[in-house]
Amino acid sequence: MPVVRRRVSVLCVVMALNVFVCVLMTVSWSFRRGKSGQQKIKIPSKRFWQQQVMSKSFWNKEQQRLDFIYNPLINSELSVIELPDWLNDTGPLDPCEPDHRVSMQIFNFSGLPQHFQDFLLHMRCRTYPMLINQPHICDDEPFLLLVVKSLIPHFDRRQAIRETWGRTGVFANRTVATVFLIGNSSPDDHLPDLLAMLGHEAELHKDVLQWDYRDTFFNLTLKEVLFLDWFSQSCPRAQFILKGDDDVFVNTLRIIDLLTGLSEKTAKDLFIGDVISNAGPHRDQKLKYFVPESVFVGQYPPYAGGGGYLYSGELALRLYNISQQVVLYPIDDVYTGMCLKKLGLVPEKHSGFKTFDIEEKHRSNPCVYRSLMLVHSRTPQEMLTIWPWIINPDPDCQ
Repeated sequence: MPVVRRRVSVLCVVMALNVFVCVLMTVSWSFRRGKSGQQKIKIPSKRFWQQQVMSKSFWNKEQQRLDFIYNPLINSELSVIELPDWLNDTGPLDPCEPDHRVSMQIFNFSGLPQHFQDFLLHMRCRTYPMLINQPHICDDEPFLLLVVKSLIPHFDRRQAIRETWGRTGVFANRTVATVFLIGNSSPDDHLPDLLAMLGHEAELHKDVLQWDYRDTFFNLTLKEVLFLDWFSQSCPRAQFILKGDDDVFVNTLRIIDLLTGLSEKTAKDLFIGDVISNAGPHRDQKLKYFVPESVFVGQYPPYAGGGGYLYSGELALRLYNISQQVVLYPIDDVYTGMCLKKLGLVPEKHSGFKTFDIEEKHRSNPCVYRSLMLVHSRTPQEMLTIWPWIINPDPDCQ
């Protein structure tokens, strides 16, 4: 008798489950269709993951590859998603070896300027030996780190900066440190050998950072990522960074005054400068900023002119991390804008940054410089003339 009861019980459970499934299917079908019998919910006819279409422009294709690799949602589903064929990388195992597949993938490669070809051949390389380091320059955890892009022969510019706006020490109770970023030269540059003089300068002032890569215009982006790498290891506690060329004049005192009054929330994502919006690549090969469609297509994100901009040390660390996910681009300020976009940030325009200079009629007016943060460009002699106007202002200037 117990056996019969158990069989009846099992049969009742099975029947109940069948009834539940039938009811569930009926409700689901009713939910998908309205009174008119038309479908209310669209059932996808294609799989959710669509195969990405490869760009025909080399930089865009390289960026698509990184976007795919670093996409956490895609990476979590790699076992069920078919990888695009073009993700099978055929580049050299050593990213610092010349990438000769570039010449085959860019149809007009042989017609590009030599410096552009060199950039493309070594675009994946981000590690170069450091020839001169200053590991203790941030021991005092500076409030403001002045970072100056320079070239080996520019001794006069660096010295003028040291004597004016790049002075190190304590200003308005805030510690300021200065470093100069320098690459190397190639025999093809036909420049005099000035390495011994640079070594003496570095030993004397202890503010020169040098890497062993060819210091060209298109390698300014490389200078940017190498600095961010150095900063993350040697100066991560600096609160703010002013980064500029060695021919800009900076009102350091006004910079410090601005930064001192910032809230913690504002300071965290601070990135200000002379912002350029709605720009795109120049297609005229005669121009300095020429980039062909075979290399890049699309608009540039908002970016601050590379002459000089101001940002937080905390943001610098985030820029370093995100830069690993952005393919090197031959224009450094545009590249920084790309990294900011990846972080979901937009640089803020500040009227005190004049990377395209000020009106000629105001260039000799001492009072005008009191309201500026940064102006481009000025000679070493002009820097030495303007600095006293900043530290000993005319009382009549309002």
